[in-house]
Amino acid sequence: MTEVSPDSSPGGGETPPPTTAPPDNGWRQEYWRRNLRLMVILLAIWFVVSFVCGILLIQPLNNIVIAGFPLGFWFAQQGSIYVFVILILVYAKMMDRLDNEYGVNEQPAEGGAK
Repeated sequence: MTEVSPDSSPGGGETPPPTTAPPDNGWRQEYWRRNLRLMVILLAIWFVVSFVCGILLIQPLNNIVIAGFPLGFWFAQQGSIYVFVILILVYAKMMDRLDNEYGVNEQPAEGGAK
């Protein structure tokens, strides 16, 4: 009777290298690049509204009065908050569209709410 040990096999007992090709991540990189571009654009809009209009340009904007309130005051107190909420809604809508385009959207569970 012959005893067989793992080291006596022709490969020396090492595991063979994987034969499958690495997954194609091109679509993931494109998806992430478009997501980052959207975030940068929306954050730039928020920066302009909150910092530039609400702080740097407050004096010139205060010369414009709407409904009894100076426009610079409105940007500093309420405008940046309203714009931020709108940007969140725009981001969610655009990401839903991007998810559908790349097929990574969240499907509703079976029997879920309609």
